[in-house]
Amino acid sequence: MAGALTDVLGEVLVSADGEEVSVSALAARGVSLLKLWNKYRVSNIPSLIFIDASTGKVVCRNGLLVIRDDPEGLEFPWGPKPFSEVAAGPLLRNNGQTLDSSALEGSHVGVYFSAHWCPPCRSLTRVLVESYRKIKEAGQKFEILFVSADRSEDSFKQYFSEMPWVAVPYADEARRSRLNRLYGIQGIPTLIVLDSKGDVITRQGRVEVLNDIECREFPWHPKPVLELTDSNAVQLNEGPCLVLFVDSEDDGESEAAKQLIQPIAEKIIAKYKAKDEEAPLLFFVAGEDDMTDSLRDYTNLPEAAPLLTILDMSARAKYVMDVEEITPEIVEAFVSDFLADKLKPEPI
Repeated sequence: MAGALTDVLGEVLVSADGEEVSVSALAARGVSLLKLWNKYRVSNIPSLIFIDASTGKVVCRNGLLVIRDDPEGLEFPWGPKPFSEVAAGPLLRNNGQTLDSSALEGSHVGVYFSAHWCPPCRSLTRVLVESYRKIKEAGQKFEILFVSADRSEDSFKQYFSEMPWVAVPYADEARRSRLNRLYGIQGIPTLIVLDSKGDVITRQGRVEVLNDIECREFPWHPKPVLELTDSNAVQLNEGPCLVLFVDSEDDGESEAAKQLIQPIAEKIIAKYKAKDEEAPLLFFVAGEDDMTDSLRDYTNLPEAAPLLTILDMSARAKYVMDVEEITPEIVEAFVSDFLADKLKPEPI
């Protein structure tokens, strides 16, 4: 452990008060690189995250963009700014019309990071166009702001011609970069859904749009427990996930499993929200289908149902509780032991 930390962090760290602390000493105190990856939801490298040392809260997730855009540190300490401030300026429609960003005020806004060269982006855009139309026809105040990751203005114009919403001008690279920094974008397509005040409702707009084709649950406030599907399985890569596998041939078992897990999930989410932190676990119920079978095969899980697991795909680790009956007490103890590092991982 100490060797791995040293390789990444160097031999000596300096604390805010100037005290030198050896990496090996940190390792001896149980500091884990894996915990850092999970805590800050790192999904690719290199990744640079700025943290307020006095509070431990994230200041900026896209530090690499910061040092590229502000090499002299004129905007230091690079703290988050309101969406309205970061997005301020002229916006485009695909007919060439311009409007001011103030036109977004009072509406729910989907901030859409996408590019024509990305096949999943083009697939999502086709669905999103229909979702946008349905939401507007239902009388909801909703707008989408396209933030392009295209590689040329011609590609941007071609792609944007398919979109009925507004966009940050392609030439305004600084504003596009600031929006990427604001939301710590690590991959595309990403759809961030904001409320009318500019606060984030969900970072999983892509999943919500694909799961709710009729847009009945707009604006898609997050659910504590999700049913694992093809469209939201990508979230398994975002950090540790509790997955309760059930026999979906038993009518009502999936719903009963959700109800069993939900109070525990809500408790964990509320605890970390009070600290202004993301919950350290996502919660899923998985039935019997081809996608679930593939997941079981990939992670080498037993065929038992019910089967309580925590899967950490980035660490290629799993934790398995194979018992005849899953009770709230068993789930709560399993989660508590995981968060307290009392469980021994098995390799995936």
